[in-house]
Parts: sequence; structure tokens; C-alpha cells
Amino acid sequence: MKLAKEVIGDELVLFEKHFKEAVKSRVSLLDRIMQYIVKRKGKQMRPMFVLLSAKLNGEINDASYRAASLVELLHTASLVHDDVVDDALERRSMFSINALWKNKIAVLVGDYLLSKGLLLSLENKDFEILTILSTAVKKMSEGELLQIEKTRNLNFDESIYYEIINGKTASLLSSSCGAGAASVTKNEEVIHKMREFGEMVGMAFQIKDDLFDYGDALVGKPTGNDIKEKKLTLPLIHVLQKVSPSLKSQLINIVKNNNNDKKKVKFVIDNVIQYGGIEYASQKMIEYRDKALDLLHSFPDSPSRAALEELVRYTTDRAY
Repeated sequence: MKLAKEVIGDELVLFEKHFKEAVKSRVSLLDRIMQYIVKRKGKQMRPMFVLLSAKLNGEINDASYRAASLVELLHTASLVHDDVVDDALERRSMFSINALWKNKIAVLVGDYLLSKGLLLSLENKDFEILTILSTAVKKMSEGELLQIEKTRNLNFDESIYYEIINGKTASLLSSSCGAGAASVTKNEEVIHKMREFGEMVGMAFQIKDDLFDYGDALVGKPTGNDIKEKKLTLPLIHVLQKVSPSLKSQLINIVKNNNNDKKKVKFVIDNVIQYGGIEYASQKMIEYRDKALDLLHSFPDSPSRAALEELVRYTTDRAY
């Protein structure tokens, strides 16, 4: 992400100031939690996509910074709520909000972040940007609920998997790129193309994330974690469609009933590797990446386009 930070380095510094201002509260407990959230910030990929999408299509302005702040507020709110739902005690190698302040406060903090994002847009009449990002929140909720529903019987195909990750992950990246463009142009065709670009990147990003579950790299979550959580991801879904009925039944039974047995989880992982699940998912990830790059290359060459291409390639080449 080196080029991205060179192209929008000054803008990222300004964005951080905007974001810190956006999360301030007069309630001392809430302000303390907000400071903790700012301190444990991640790679800030989504704000980068917002600002680079804006710069690709015009000049970054106050609306662009507000769009980036709104994206980060919504993303952070979703992570806080996810940690409550998953009973997760850590996030980015730091204690989660619910681990430090318990579930009730964590839920309220997530709600606060959502409301701050909505007000930030409404007070500045950023209606187009708010519409784009509200659609993402809706899709994220639908994606999570669809995954919960389908996890109960563990019998769904590839198309359902794509529907889930489109909602859970791709929708926010899609909206990030669309909001960035909408902050500098009213051209609906351009905005739509940027949203489609972000969606393709998001799909590739999530497939890469799911592939980590079958690798040995230190990626921030233990190998086999998705299996322990009864999540069917693309490598396993592909293999389930290929193997004999008896092996399919055995693999599903392990995911359903023996997902905490290390030897049996390893048996699932070994079969996914043996029957080509990793190669298949990797191929699909590259297909989504290349679709994103094709859309990006329809824009004139510029430092912003080069930086976005670097970010796209980072999503599929990253080691964690």
C-alpha cells in the first residue's frame, strides 16, 4: 500500500483529523472508548478506497473526507457489533470493546457510531453519499443473517456463498468507491462503475480471507477457525460438490458435530487441499481481481489509478 500512501498521504492525515472529530463525545465514558477505538485503527483500507476513488474522478474535498469518515464509522460499528455476536475478546491484537466494557456498552457504542455517521451526512446534506452507504449497511445485515440461516443445515451451493460475501464484505467496499466518486461528480455512470469496481475487489478480498483458514501463515485467526464456527467457505463448498456422497456426509458431520476436534478439523482441511479446493478458490479470487482491474483500466491513467491498482493487488497478494 506504499503507493497509495504516497498519492494521498496528506489527505490521510487530514482524514484522521476529521475522523477523530467525528467520534468525539461529551460523555466521558464514551469519549474514552472512542479514543481507544482511534488508537487501535487498522490499515484504513476503506478510507483509502474512498479518497482514491474521489481523486481518480476529481478533486478531494470536504464531502470526500466526510464520506471516508462515514465509511470508517459504519465499518467500526459493524466490527464492534460483530465482536459481541461472536463473543470475541480480541480485535487486531488488542482487547475488543466488549472484553473491556462488556456487551451492553459495546452494543450502545456500535449504535452511537452508526448514529454519528448518519448525522455527519445529514447535517451536511450529503444525501447521495448517505444513500449509497445506507444500502451497504442493509446488505451487510442481510449477508450476516443469510449466513446464520444457511449455517444451520450446511447444505448450500456456490451461488449462496457469493450472495453472503457480497453482502457481508463486498457491499461496503463497493459503497466506499461509489461514495468517493459521488463526492466529486454527479455522473451516475461513473459512480455506478466505481461501485462495481469496489464490489469486485470486495469479493476477491473475502475469498482471500477465507483461503487463510487453510494456510499456515500467522494471519490473525487460527487455522480451521471457520470450520470451528461452522462456516462453509468456497474451498470447502467446491470440494463438497466433487467428492463421493459418503465423504461429503463425513465432512459435513465433522463441521456440524466435531468442529472442536483438532484431528477431525485437520482431516477436513487435508481433504480440501487434496481435492483442489484451494486452487479453485484461488482461481475465482483472481477472476474477481481481474474484473476489478478491467473496470479500473477503463479510466485514464493517473497516479490515483496506479495507487488503486496497487490496493487491488494487495487484497489478493497479502500474507495476512
